[in-house]
Amino acid sequence: MRLSCLQENLSKGLAIVGRAAASRSTLPITSNVLVATDEGRLKLSATNLEIAVSCWIGAKIEEEGATTVPAKLLTEFIGSLPNDKIEMALSAKKILTMKCARFEARMTGVDARDFPPIPRVENGVAVKVDVAEFKKGVSRVVFAAATDESRPVLTGIDALFEGSVLTLAAADGFRLAVYKMPLAEPASQKIKAIIPAKTLSEVSRLLSDGDESIGITVDTQKSQILFKLKNVELVSQLLQGAFPQYSQIIPQSHTTRAVVETPAFLMAARTAQIFARDGGGIVRLIMTPGGGKTPGRLSITARSEEIGEDQAELDAAVSGEEAKIAFNGKYLLDVLGVISESQVALEVTGPSSPGVIRPVGTDNYVHVVMPMFVQW
Repeated sequence: MRLSCLQENLSKGLAIVGRAAASRSTLPITSNVLVATDEGRLKLSATNLEIAVSCWIGAKIEEEGATTVPAKLLTEFIGSLPNDKIEMALSAKKILTMKCARFEARMTGVDARDFPPIPRVENGVAVKVDVAEFKKGVSRVVFAAATDESRPVLTGIDALFEGSVLTLAAADGFRLAVYKMPLAEPASQKIKAIIPAKTLSEVSRLLSDGDESIGITVDTQKSQILFKLKNVELVSQLLQGAFPQYSQIIPQSHTTRAVVETPAFLMAARTAQIFARDGGGIVRLIMTPGGGKTPGRLSITARSEEIGEDQAELDAAVSGEEAKIAFNGKYLLDVLGVISESQVALEVTGPSSPGVIRPVGTDNYVHVVMPMFVQW
């Protein structure tokens, strides 16, 4: 193998695939990155056997070939070089030599034939999604997935491809987030898949402003999903199991609804959480309807026996009766932090029933939070 490419491009490519390389594995070669020529370009691939990422960068290929070298070592070395042309050559003894300006390094490679094959997802249901919409959808659900492996299915995002709509849902037993987004290219058939939350976070990270749409292919036969960008492909295993029937969890009615300004609610929740951290995470909310010229209000309080207490009052359009409910402060912060709409609605039916948070002006996102039982 003999080729040359720009340091900037190679460094970016390694940053893209490097996170997929295994840091600790019973199969040492998975901590390597595959460096190979591919139809006039340089292909970089890494896998931890759950996720595989491939990236193609422009290069001048003089001699075809492939090898694997430690991902961390190569990434750090290339990242420390000047922004200049890099010349790479692989010897018959599997030594990869790299020259850039007045720098030169040699790395001992491992035969590319020993590298786990990167899965190919060629069959299944293929769709396209607008990149901005995809990033927005992932950000609004991914934090609600469980991090505890005791129920593996809840560490994933339930994805329903149906017609021209993709519905993403995440739940961890204490909260539920559901987001519907339009598909740029509709699904040929209805299909469900449980995608690891880590996979969606990684795909979202890989998306750049230059990408307009992302291609998604779901192969339930192989239990794999492919995300295809302009010069990047990510293949992931799907999770096995049955995702909970979450539509039954979403309350269909409410007795009290408060509409508040999102930034103000977020700020009040943030200050309350400072005190709630040492008070079991409890943040209390009281919704009081207005009367005559008096506006309604939302009172947000948190207290710790050792530290003290915090209280904030917000103007709110409250319909229905006065209501009290308590939430985990972190859960409130998580959802308010991803809502970009200017106003948000909080709907409750009582202190022991789930609360529902929705952005005002759109009906494609709903967030359900289980209440905390407290002494009022």
